[in-house]
Amino acid sequence: MPVNDPLPDAAPDVEPGQSIEEHVHPTVRGGVALWTLFLGFAMLMVGNGLNLAVLGVRMVDEDFDVQVSGVVMACYFAGFLLGPVLVIRWLSGVGHIRVFASLASLASCVVLVHLVWVNPFSWSVLRFVFGFCMAGLYVVVESWLNDASTVRTRGRTLAVYMIVSMGGLGLGQLLIVTSDPNEPVLFVVASILVSMSFVPIALAATTDAPPVRVSPTMRLREFYRTAPTGLVGILFVGASHGILLGLSAVYATRAGFGPGPTAAFLALPAVGALMLQWPIGWVSDHLPRRSVIFVVAVMAAATAALLGVTPEGSPAALPMMFLLGGLTFPLYSLLLSHTLDRSAPGAAMGASGTSLRVNGVGAVLGPIIAGAIMATLGETSFFWCLVATHGLIALYVASRLVAEDAVPLSVQGPFVPVPARATDFAIRLTSRPLKVSRSRLRRPR
Repeated sequence: MPVNDPLPDAAPDVEPGQSIEEHVHPTVRGGVALWTLFLGFAMLMVGNGLNLAVLGVRMVDEDFDVQVSGVVMACYFAGFLLGPVLVIRWLSGVGHIRVFASLASLASCVVLVHLVWVNPFSWSVLRFVFGFCMAGLYVVVESWLNDASTVRTRGRTLAVYMIVSMGGLGLGQLLIVTSDPNEPVLFVVASILVSMSFVPIALAATTDAPPVRVSPTMRLREFYRTAPTGLVGILFVGASHGILLGLSAVYATRAGFGPGPTAAFLALPAVGALMLQWPIGWVSDHLPRRSVIFVVAVMAAATAALLGVTPEGSPAALPMMFLLGGLTFPLYSLLLSHTLDRSAPGAAMGASGTSLRVNGVGAVLGPIIAGAIMATLGETSFFWCLVATHGLIALYVASRLVAEDAVPLSVQGPFVPVPARATDFAIRLTSRPLKVSRSRLRRPR
């Protein structure tokens, strides 16, 4: 997509039930300004990916127990789960630019504090704070993207957001080869990237505050009645992503990978997600979606099993990590799309909001449980934990295929590609008519 092709159209579209005032003064102007916003977000994701990789390697070098490492990494997802709840309230009080500047500064400082206090407790607290900050930064960026997008451009905006999110994460993990993780250089670089992300974003945004939509939620019992496959699948895919993102660097370092192979081991799942997300989504738009979910889950479990029997440190693991990432990350998007297929129009936003929270709970539990299993059974059980999570998804989907008819293809909505870690605001970029009550819409002062 050329840079000089602005994402938003010149004449804004208005969704049903949306007043035209919401697009009269967008807080991020179109064209170059929107691409500048993506540049800032890319820097943020590269810094996030680099920090994630360095911490995983350093925990092994600092002789942290594997079980402790799992807890430390789970704290990031716990902070990410809490962040949007509080940050949305702050946006209404002080505005987007101030919130972004505050959270980016805090996250940048947190990265550097890892060098000062090197112990499991302090790193757990720091990961929680960093996860909280990242969630808040996601909310601000996604809110701006929503405000700058129209009905016709939201699909393209979401696609670019997906590419920048996963691509930036993978690129950041590759940067681990540029210096020794035991030296402070990589921490400093990650901190600089997080800090500098505010510069292009501040230049892209105006002082007008976009409307803040408080996301409704759906009770778990109602969610299960509406989309049982979605609830169970999203919980276990969250655990899968928590294990993969949180413990890959720990496994690779303990398995004896060198710096280059470790970087590739960490980055290839994100590359696989970018390469296979849309082909898998296309297939799910033309076949019963639950059947596609079943096949993808089985293939992901089989790939993890092959990795489990591959000798530790073998280069053969690298292409399989590409395939594993290309299967497990789109699996979340498939399950979310299935949930939206089964949700009534008025309940779709509540279902998507609850989906994100269920996914976050799974991401917290995954590294904790997998870390304990790895400490008991050895590093290779990293892959067998992924076999278990994907296998449970496949088994449950198989039971639902027998017990309940599939959603007819004629009423199946389009596939919704969503990054592995995102907030409610990213789902609003979908082209689906996810309606939210007007009483929940408020513009901050």
